[in-house]
Amino acid sequence: MRKLLTIAVSSIALAACGGSPEQAEQPETTASAEPQTDYGYETYSEDNLADTMASNDDRYMTEASDGGGDSAQKSDTPDSEKRPVMQAQVVLDRIGFGPGVIDGKMGMSTENALMGFQEANDLDTTGKLDEATKQALAEWDRIPATRVVTIPASWGEQDYTDIPEDTAEKAKLERLGYKSLDERLAERFHTTVDVLKQLNPGGKPAGMGVSQTASSDSASEKAQGQSSSFFTAGQQVRVPNIGGDRIAKGAIEKADWQRTLASLGVGSDQPQVDKIVVSKKGDTLKAYQGEKLVALFTVSSGSSEFPLPLGEWDILGIAHNPPYSYDPEVLSGGSRDGEEYTLPPGPNGPVGIVWIDLSKEHYGIHGTPEPETIGRAQSHGCVRLTNWDAARLAGMVSQQTQVIFEA
Repeated sequence: MRKLLTIAVSSIALAACGGSPEQAEQPETTASAEPQTDYGYETYSEDNLADTMASNDDRYMTEASDGGGDSAQKSDTPDSEKRPVMQAQVVLDRIGFGPGVIDGKMGMSTENALMGFQEANDLDTTGKLDEATKQALAEWDRIPATRVVTIPASWGEQDYTDIPEDTAEKAKLERLGYKSLDERLAERFHTTVDVLKQLNPGGKPAGMGVSQTASSDSASEKAQGQSSSFFTAGQQVRVPNIGGDRIAKGAIEKADWQRTLASLGVGSDQPQVDKIVVSKKGDTLKAYQGEKLVALFTVSSGSSEFPLPLGEWDILGIAHNPPYSYDPEVLSGGSRDGEEYTLPPGPNGPVGIVWIDLSKEHYGIHGTPEPETIGRAQSHGCVRLTNWDAARLAGMVSQQTQVIFEA
């Protein structure tokens, strides 16, 4: 596997992204050298260091191919609906063609994902779930749209803090973490809080029955100290059945990044790609092995003030969970000055959980605290993805990966 240089980006003025990501301090010990109890979260198993809500795809796919099927999948409470679009979304997400936020609805990101899958499989690129595409996706029909998981008990012990609007107040925080357990759960399963509520009417997994009153759920939340959350630690919930989340023991060097991958439902096994192509017109990032398309993500890229810099670029390195230097002069293109601040790292930071640094000065590829805006809101010139797609991409690229920005 090719190694990507981990960089400390300490003094870059990002003309496009309005600040400077900095590499967070990382522990010297590797995740593989630590005992299982020291990962900072409950792992699925000794060999799969995803969290306890992991899909366990390897076991499921192996036993299903033998005619058995995973007992956990078989005993799972059946969903009350079939949800065919969501089923297609979770399959596309699993195989590298990201539909963005999984919501069970056809939209731009899902159409982009379908077109990527169709291109990779020599089908007509309609962006529709047509018969030819359904047949090509049929080998994954056994994967249900949703599954039921139990929210880890440790999630009730975490601090969730509202993120202030004022930059100076943000700079006072230790971390720009999740604002609520609900937000954390939504990002873990590549969806939104509203979709999770739809999958769990009255606080119960669809197909399992509805609570008699909402007040009992509220009482449970308050007992856990999470009065601002609909969901609570220890609760069974129905979620989109995302997979590809296995983290192999020893695969991730830094424990902090391993925890981030687990929190995003992103696995350690990603294809190594030779070239990525960002299309301004299509709002897509395509990743290739040779000439074969192996992944596609919807992105936001550039604006009228900070356009996407067309051309070919190199990847200089990557910063995981970077702090961020806020510079109002850079953000405004030199039209105003003001106080500079260093914002702490976290999924709600301006560039999300990762910064992929490019040879075009001040430009990079990064995550976002607002996944539902991808492909809809303009960026400050950089290429912006959901945090989970940015994390996957970071595992695919190296300094040998060619980067092309096209109109």
